[in-house]
Amino acid sequence: MNALDRIADEVVACRACPRLVVWREQVARDKVARFAGETYWGRPVPGFGDPHATVAIVGLAPAAHGGNRTGRIFTGDRSGDFLFASMHRCGLANQPTSVARDDGLALQGAYVAAVNRCAPPGNKPTPDERDRCLPFLVRELEALTRLRSIVALGAFAWDGVLRAIAGAGHAIPRPRPRFGHGAEVQVGPYVLIGAFHPSQQNTFTGKLTPEMLDDVLRRASERAVEPAERRKG
Repeated sequence: MNALDRIADEVVACRACPRLVVWREQVARDKVARFAGETYWGRPVPGFGDPHATVAIVGLAPAAHGGNRTGRIFTGDRSGDFLFASMHRCGLANQPTSVARDDGLALQGAYVAAVNRCAPPGNKPTPDERDRCLPFLVRELEALTRLRSIVALGAFAWDGVLRAIAGAGHAIPRPRPRFGHGAEVQVGPYVLIGAFHPSQQNTFTGKLTPEMLDDVLRRASERAVEPAERRKG
């Protein structure tokens, strides 16, 4: 068993945040009408992808009826539809859809994770819940030995990634880098790039378009193969 597999097993077994345990299990039990016939995952959701990834994509947390239902992050919801279609266009995924853990999706040079691994009420983990979960992301970054660039989907993920990089022993630039779509900064050995989260609130309103997300993902792939000296620029 490799390091990422061990982390995944620990994530799935975690019950460190009582509020989130109650919420994720309640959602899995009560369900919604359109998924009434399905068995929900109802546990923390580990990261997944290529163990030799050079690009990581980090979100906020699993969706209540997406990852919390299917057991895979960004799987079975509209945000995932938007994200994986973009990843496929950019050569980071073998197919444009992600609907179930056994649907044949394979990531190519990419790894997808989240700051928090349980679906939180209102998509808002507390600071304590964030901090209890962050060590998983720290360990994933350390296990992804070829990782060079990280895309943070939204301000919460941007802040969480900065905290995880610091937790791995790397200095954070001062002043602290601010989130923005397309914002880019070198942090330790990584290039961190911000992108608006592919939530329906952003994609339905045009705040985030397919072209905008494609541009960020392609840039992340390019930065991942540039020499460190050029990335620091």
